[in-house]
Order: sequence, then C-alpha cells, then structure tokens
Amino acid sequence: MESEIRVLDLFSGIGGFSLGLERAGPFRTVAFCEREPFPQAVLRKHWPEVPIYDDVRTIPTDELGRIDLICGGFPCQPWSVAGQQRGAEDDRDLWPVMASLIEKLRPQWVIGENVRGFVNELLGLQRSLSDLESLGYQAVPFVIPACAVDAPHRRDRVWIVAHAPQLQRDGSGEHTEQGERQVSQSGKRGGAGDVAHADDTRLQGRQEAGDISRKRARQNKQLERCRDGKGPTWLPEPGVGRVAHGVSRRVDRLKALGNAVVPQVVEQIGRAILNGTIK
Repeated sequence: MESEIRVLDLFSGIGGFSLGLERAGPFRTVAFCEREPFPQAVLRKHWPEVPIYDDVRTIPTDELGRIDLICGGFPCQPWSVAGQQRGAEDDRDLWPVMASLIEKLRPQWVIGENVRGFVNELLGLQRSLSDLESLGYQAVPFVIPACAVDAPHRRDRVWIVAHAPQLQRDGSGEHTEQGERQVSQSGKRGGAGDVAHADDTRLQGRQEAGDISRKRARQNKQLERCRDGKGPTWLPEPGVGRVAHGVSRRVDRLKALGNAVVPQVVEQIGRAILNGTIK
C-alpha cells in the first residue's frame, strides 16, 4: 500500500472509525458524513480541515478523488433489540446507499459495523455479504465485543471487513481492476453461520465477572497498569451515580457515546489490514 490510505467515513458519529484508523497507521480521512449537529461539532473540533456532508444520499462523489477505504457503522435501529426491529422495511435502512457508494467509488477496503442482532435478520448480514460479493469483494464478518480490547463491558458488535484484491492503483494513484472479479475463497457466499466470533480468535474477549468483588479487583489492576504506563488499558468507571448534574450537553454526550464505535477495535482492524492478517 502507498503511504497514504484515503478514507471516506460514513455515518461518522463522533469519529470513532477515523480515530482508530489514524492510530493504526497512514489512514487519512478525506470526508465525513454525519447529519446530527452535536457529533458534527465534535468532528469539526478534532478534524477541522475535513469536510462534513450531512446526507449520505447526496455526497458529491466526483469531488472526493481516490478513495481507498470506506467505513461506516450504518444505522442499527432497523436491527436493534431496543427498537421495533423492522429490518429492511425501516426507512433508516441505509445499507443500500452505502453499497451504492462502494460500487461507484470502488475502494480496495470496506469496513462496516452493526449490532449483534444484525447477524440473524433475513436482510441483515446475509444481504450485506451478498451485495459485497456481487461487487467483487471478499468479505469476512466478525463478532468482536468491546472487552476484546480490554474495555470493562461486553458490547458485542458485528464487523464486516471486505477487500477487493483485484483493485490496484496505477502510477497516478487511480484504481485499476486486474483480471476478473473474485469471490470469497470458499467459493460461496458467507452467511450468519460463517461469522467468526472474537471468543474463538486471537482477540478473545473476557466475560465480565458476575461477582462484584472480582470485577472491582480487575478494575483496580487496570488502573494500576494505566498509572504505570503499561497500557493499552481502560480506566475503570468512577464510583458515582449515572446522572451527572451540571455537565454541559450531558444528554448529547451520552447519546453520541452510545452510538459510537469503539476506536480500539477499529485500530486493531486497521493494523490487521496493514500487516496483511486480513486479505
């Protein structure tokens, strides 16, 4: 890969994807797409030079230049157990729009994220894998929880990592297709039964201990490691109530955090792309 990997970050939220990728290596976000005002303000603070589009349906793709990677946690409301689970019938089902951008921009890499319930929905994971395969991508789904990167909570999420190895760059940096489109190495479309779970991989997540004393001891150990500079690790939550009075825009902040991806997971995916672990 070239020294700079150009990223289009869709459904950006507060920038968890871009933060994780930048920590991994030479990934550079060239455009965000986010419609909510509070996350937009966060993006402008940390990436002041990067344009933000507010509608994924109207992104001016001809102004973006070369895109090497498209990432996005496409809306989870159609699949979330916290909602009505209307799936593809929900007007917030924006995977088809993301797939259309992938088809038009032809990046070498795609990273998608959604909730755990997305795996078993009729037009959830199966549809996404089928669409990516039809566009010439080899796509692998994983279930990776936040605790796989030492966060003190579970937070299962489905991650789709797709690669089109036949898309190579010529000397000008433009994508060129080499040979016929390739399908997955198994020769068949992936499905819910083919999901790799982090519990069965090198990024094995720990189940939170049910015993309060064990959990507290683990958090204390994490705090000691962090203080000693032996990270990466997570600070334990302070022993305060869930309602923090007097905090500016508390509701907006909590909503943004709840919708965000875990940057440390994205960082590991980015590193796997760079070192060839994912092909």
